[in-house]
Amino acid sequence: MLTNLIKNGFGEKEELNCAEKILYGANIAYDLGLDKEALKLAAGFGGGMAIEDKCGALTASIMVLGKLFIKERAHESEKIKKLTQKLFEEYRKEMGHIDCAPLKKMHRTEELKCRNVILKAAEILDRIIAEEKEVECC
Repeated sequence: MLTNLIKNGFGEKEELNCAEKILYGANIAYDLGLDKEALKLAAGFGGGMAIEDKCGALTASIMVLGKLFIKERAHESEKIKKLTQKLFEEYRKEMGHIDCAPLKKMHRTEELKCRNVILKAAEILDRIIAEEKEVECC
């Protein structure tokens, strides 16, 4: 799914930022049906919203969860809140932080840039989506 795209260098040639890699990649992996204009919404979330706050890979992951599991708006159910909390909890447990600055300090390299940070977000997002789809179908 999305993890495989990121592992294979998705978005690197196009110089997509972390949020764009997740949203553009998820658009392919999950057939979200987002057009080029909608995909632009992720642009400002890279680099922790350009202030090294919440990781752009995570904020884009929330966009994906909303697209997949919200019918019209967040307040129709607690689902998006619970999924977002799960995303952040699992990411923090596996990577140590959810904020861009400490993640970059711990995991970014000149060669790979933030690839491992983005890859972990993709892995967790894939896992959450698979779990949710199994719950929905069975």
